[in-house]
Amino acid sequence: MRIIGYIDHPELKITVFKMDDKFSVKFENGFFEQTFKIRSIDGLSTLEDIGKLVDQDYINSVSGIFSQMELIRQEAFRRFLPPEEKEEFETII
Repeated sequence: MRIIGYIDHPELKITVFKMDDKFSVKFENGFFEQTFKIRSIDGLSTLEDIGKLVDQDYINSVSGIFSQMELIRQEAFRRFLPPEEKEEFETII
């Protein structure tokens, strides 16, 4: 697998790979990443073609999945970490 290029985006790192007759498009955002594998077909054979496929609607969907991933991570940490004990102070009148 080799990197054939990148797709510019202000918030995500988008890397395009090619191996044999498949492209892989990897989206990275902080702690998370998503990879989509796409078969090469007629009309889809270059980095420019992949750039057209990965349009704003595609990126919006990927961003939504990143949001879901963050919620899953937050919930897991809430279950993992013990609840903080609240300190109680004497009532001062």
